[in-house]
Amino acid sequence: MMRIRLAENFRAVFYAPFYATQALGFYAREGVDVELIASSGPGDGVSALLGGTVDLTWGGPMRVMKARDQEPASPLVCFGEVVARDPFCLVGRSPRREFRLADLPGLRFAAVSEVPTPWMCLQHDLREQGVDPAGLDRARDRPMAGNFEALRDRRLDAIQVFEPFVSMAQAEGIGDVLYAAAARGPTAYTTFIVTRNGIARHRAAFAAVTRAILQMQGWLAEHGAEELAEVTARYFPDIARDILTSALRRYHRAGMWTLTPDVSRQGFARLAESLLSGGYISRMPAYEDCVEQGLG
Repeated sequence: MMRIRLAENFRAVFYAPFYATQALGFYAREGVDVELIASSGPGDGVSALLGGTVDLTWGGPMRVMKARDQEPASPLVCFGEVVARDPFCLVGRSPRREFRLADLPGLRFAAVSEVPTPWMCLQHDLREQGVDPAGLDRARDRPMAGNFEALRDRRLDAIQVFEPFVSMAQAEGIGDVLYAAAARGPTAYTTFIVTRNGIARHRAAFAAVTRAILQMQGWLAEHGAEELAEVTARYFPDIARDILTSALRRYHRAGMWTLTPDVSRQGFARLAESLLSGGYISRMPAYEDCVEQGLG
């Protein structure tokens, strides 16, 4: 049995397929003993990876792009795409007419503060609709839970959140989806991240991890949100089962999770364009520099 130390990025509903892969025994079936290690915060898994305390983590390819932008010889690469679309939504009180992104400048709005990718992607969507992101009345330093409370108290008109906040807002009747970023189309959102040296040491194990993910993707294509909620509920003890099921159903219907572990070139390009337009990176990264294609 090959042993791998895998750091989770942070606990999130849209990461459910990663937990399902372990819960359903797909890693073990491929001969890999995966030790799941909690990270203290988003991105800390990459720090642990570079420090040698873990062998593998998952997270946004944006971290690989950013590292390579800062240092062309960066050892970070990604493989095994799982989350293929943007899991964030704009949630607000139902408008009098159909909401458009061009309406956002007229609302009191709060963006995600915990991680950079959601805002980077949204600001690019806004630019494409002719909206200058700098012109928004945007709160940017409060966590999603605080923004949810502000929406409930009517101190905000719209918030950028992921599940389970979306389903919670609907259940409480305080808001609904104004814009689902998944509708944008493929955006490479979450993959595994490793180092080149790590691949040299653990190539067989990483290839087995890729096969396990492919098994999970096949299982996910045949099963619904109710079964996924049942398999992963123990990872989300603080989320009511009906809310968890609603959240997973939304993501499943939106095509959130890819059907193959190959990293989408289209999704990679869309993410890179968003990071570039937002000034997060200074030049377009090359797919071949950032993606390890020889596993599986």
